[in-house]
Amino acid sequence: MVIKVFLASSSGSTAIKKKQQDVLGFLEALKIEYAQLDIASNEENRMWMRENVPGDMKPSNGIPLPPQIFNEENYCGDYETFFNAKEENSVYEFLGLTPPPGFKEAKQCGLWQTVEDGAEERRDDDTSKAPPTEEEVQDGEEEGDYDRGEEDLVSEEEEELRQLEEGEEAEEAED
Repeated sequence: MVIKVFLASSSGSTAIKKKQQDVLGFLEALKIEYAQLDIASNEENRMWMRENVPGDMKPSNGIPLPPQIFNEENYCGDYETFFNAKEENSVYEFLGLTPPPGFKEAKQCGLWQTVEDGAEERRDDDTSKAPPTEEEVQDGEEEGDYDRGEEDLVSEEEEELRQLEEGEEAEEAED
C-alpha cells in the first residue's frame, strides 16, 4: 500500500508549505512509503483529489486545500486530522497501516503482545492496552509522561500556524 500525499509545489501560502513539510517529514521519519502528487502542476491530480475528498471533509467553499492524504484510493484526511492522529500517537491507524513490531502505537492499542521468549507478536483480539510494566512505572515512563511535553510543543506549532494563516487571510482581505 502506498500513501498518497496531494500537495501544491508552488503554493504561495507559507502555512500550507509548512503543513506539507510536516506531513512529509513525519512520514519519512517513520519510513513510511509515500508518493507526492502535485496538484499545482498536474490538473489530473487536482481533479482526482477534489473528487475523492468526502463531502463532509471539504471546507465550506468546497475546495479542499493541500495536503490531503490517501491510502491508495481510501481517504485518510487532511492536515488537521493528520495532526490530531500525530498528537494521539495513532498515525498508523490514521493511515490504515499496521504498526511495525515494537512501535509505541502498537503497544498502546494492544495490537502486539510479548510472548514467552520475549519476542512480540500481533494480537488477534481487540483488547485494550496493557498496564505499564513495573520498570516503566519505576522509571517514570508510564504512558503519557512524554506525550504531555510533546503535546505542548505541538500545540505551540499549531498556534503559530493558525496565526500565520490568520495573518495571510487578513493580508488577502486587504488586497
